[in-house]
Amino acid sequence: MFSKVTLQDWESLVQKQLKTDDIYAVLSKENLEGLSVRPYYDSVLKPLKNLPKIEESTHLVSVYHEDLDENVFAFLLNENVENLSEKALFINNKDLSEHIKTEDDSRYFSLIDVFDDNAGTLNEQLAKELLAKDFERNIGIDVSFHQNSGAAIYQQLGIAMAKTKELTELFGKEILNQLVFRIAIGANYFFEMSKVRALKLTFNKLSKEFGLDEIPYIFAETSFRNKAKNDEENNLIRSTLELAAAMIGGADAVFTNDYKLQNANELSEEISFKQQIVLAYESIINVFEDAPNGSYYIEDLTQQIAEKSWRYFLEIEEQGGYLENLRSGKIQKDIFTQAVAEQKWLEEGRIKLIGVNLYPKLEKTKSAEDLYSEHEIKPVRLAEMFGC
Repeated sequence: MFSKVTLQDWESLVQKQLKTDDIYAVLSKENLEGLSVRPYYDSVLKPLKNLPKIEESTHLVSVYHEDLDENVFAFLLNENVENLSEKALFINNKDLSEHIKTEDDSRYFSLIDVFDDNAGTLNEQLAKELLAKDFERNIGIDVSFHQNSGAAIYQQLGIAMAKTKELTELFGKEILNQLVFRIAIGANYFFEMSKVRALKLTFNKLSKEFGLDEIPYIFAETSFRNKAKNDEENNLIRSTLELAAAMIGGADAVFTNDYKLQNANELSEEISFKQQIVLAYESIINVFEDAPNGSYYIEDLTQQIAEKSWRYFLEIEEQGGYLENLRSGKIQKDIFTQAVAEQKWLEEGRIKLIGVNLYPKLEKTKSAEDLYSEHEIKPVRLAEMFGC
């Protein structure tokens, strides 16, 4: 049996190796999320029970192509396709939702968000039409948009809860099991893994406010935020890590955006999708229920993110709710502040993107202030500062 290593034992060893008494000044690493990250974990204050997902195994979602029909079981649909049998179909176009004919042996999920995140409006009529559809899940809560616009993790989840609250006030608590949460997974592997888990905690906590005990349906896709036009192969590696974080974190469905930001074609779409296939069938990480449970680091991050997200949600609620905060410009300004800070970290080299600011191919062409507006939430890739 191995003897237990205490925190003091570890500190003494590291002090000797680093030749310093203040090891935490050397090992501590600041992050833009404002989370406390320790260099060593020997326990977690509040161990969590397993955080379940809705699907037994994560859906591997592809853009529809006719030649994939036999071998792929989940598709993202932007246009109507008839006679699809025994598939999970994720509807990504509100015009398509009006015309699609549901088949009894397939499952239908709507990714359509009824909020206009800059105008501060909610399309109530569209929401009613979607809820009338014979879908398994009828309305999307999209915060992938906010991630790609530079929002912090706690902002993304706080906004997700605020949107959910607006919908429950309009349509009642029954809508809670009719939602799909659409999130984008970024580059910070363990933080993003913890984000998926923290979404489960915060949503469950919100559902309990309405006397329910629900878990969220999570559709996770790869981010555009850290991708570059001139680094297609690097994009491929980055998105592989993002997919792994989503699957290990416990997403119900994953989707890979094309790693080619320009000149995408059927081959690049196929390669992008096959990243999921390799992870699922060679690493088998899409079938576990809450694989990170028991990792002190992940447990601690999960709880910190959940608590911070809940505080941000309450802050939004205290100021009138999500729509009111959009109309006042608070949400836009909060995301602007976070996005500019992240962009400046990239400029200073504190965030590293190979081929962009590390071993760069191009010089900086825009400032952080040129890229963003505090009056508008808009997707911006970090590499746009360097024209790539």
